Amino acid sequence: MTEELKSEIDQEIKRHKILVYGKGTKQAPRCGFTLETIDFFNQIGFPFEVIDALADEPKRQALTEMTNWPTLPKVFINGTFYGDTDILGPMLESGELERVIAEAFADVRA
Repeated sequence: MTEELKSEIDQEIKRHKILVYGKGTKQAPRCGFTLETIDFFNQIGFPFEVIDALADEPKRQALTEMTNWPTLPKVFINGTFYGDTDILGPMLESGELERVIAEAFADVRA
């Protein structure tokens, strides 16, 4: 992974409180798992961004190296990697996700 690519990814993660690297975009998801993740965050009601990593093989590979997570989508909340809805679903049920998101948006709501 080049320093330039790592810097680009780091900036994207910092720019968005909730960021999904997926296959496709919010408006045009290109796989069921990305669509499921978009639906999940739409239901929660906080702003999030989706970046299409499908067509960018170097970025996809860099993200896999950074997260040790082989598949898309990859979800970052407040700069921390959380996996996908397989991880986020149980976090939502336990109340942990609400806490994580509240912390991420604390400065926005203050």
